[in-house]
Amino acid sequence: MPRRTATMLASTLMLFALLCAGVFIKVPYSEMSPGPTVNTLGDSRGEPVISIADHKTYPASGHLNMTTVRVTGADYDMNLLEAVYGWLSDDNIVVPHENLYPDGKTEEQSTQENAEEFSQSQESAKVAALKQLGTPGVTTRVVVSTVVKGSPAEGKLHAGDVIRAVDGSPVNAPEDVAKLVTKRKAGEQVEFTIVPAAEAAEAEKAHREPTGSSKVVLTTAKAEGDGHAIVGIRAGTDHTFPFNIDIKLADVGGPSAGLMFALGIVDKLTPGDLTGGKFVAGTGTIDDTGKVGPIGGIQMKTIGARQAGAEYFLTPAENCGSASEHVPDGLTLVKVSTIDDAAKALEKIRKGDKAGLPQCGKP
Repeated sequence: MPRRTATMLASTLMLFALLCAGVFIKVPYSEMSPGPTVNTLGDSRGEPVISIADHKTYPASGHLNMTTVRVTGADYDMNLLEAVYGWLSDDNIVVPHENLYPDGKTEEQSTQENAEEFSQSQESAKVAALKQLGTPGVTTRVVVSTVVKGSPAEGKLHAGDVIRAVDGSPVNAPEDVAKLVTKRKAGEQVEFTIVPAAEAAEAEKAHREPTGSSKVVLTTAKAEGDGHAIVGIRAGTDHTFPFNIDIKLADVGGPSAGLMFALGIVDKLTPGDLTGGKFVAGTGTIDDTGKVGPIGGIQMKTIGARQAGAEYFLTPAENCGSASEHVPDGLTLVKVSTIDDAAKALEKIRKGDKAGLPQCGKP
């Protein structure tokens, strides 16, 4: 066989072997890519993303799009070839698997956690929006979020129960519950003053605070590790609103749409258009005070936003550094730390004052 032919054959066989190895060798990585964007002022699957009842609303044009990131599942085994392709691609990011699924978290556990965070982000968005507008009648209360199976609280406390007090001390924030329980030793009794979930739900439908309460006595258990006293619940917050605000969006999880939901609510409750008809997208968590927090996958979200047609992207201040590393052509990154910052930025966008915007990467 001629040497040239032999060399080409050997090279072809080696390349084939490398490709096979790339397919069969599994690596501990996952991939993130741009996901779909949804206009919070519009519809999704034939239904309004934000519906408001029992209060005057106003038509809104333009876009206030929330953005998403697609990720490979917890059980997906990425091969070496896919990892190399992802590293070379501008529209994908390959990250260690444990970054997306820490502590061996399963896909089911991750989905459940994301669903809970998504639900909480909606509640905080409603609170932040109504506070931004100065709307009275929003009340906040501490509730039982989850009850651990086999714990002292199982069958005695239930998700949705309002926690008024622990051992007679008023509870004003979720963290107060753990502080008060841990004053006891494992094996001692602790008394919860609660409003049952059913009564609390009826009060919420009537847009009023629940009345009455009942006592529940639990015997604390010993926590793993330092052995402090626990009862086996996770406390959270719930709210009563002066009118009904409903947010519907399927197949989305996590807390990162909070800011855009809040702005969508403000726009629907305010005459005129917040965007001036412009295409604005964004991301960011939001808390009850209107503070905007950082999120993951910022570069994937800016790419997805620009592909959808966005001209401006509301960016959490803490994400500005990484977002500025790769800015899609034609997209302006607007730095925001609060819902008020976002509202002021939208005013400048409406007026066409691009130079006056607080942009990421600029003093």
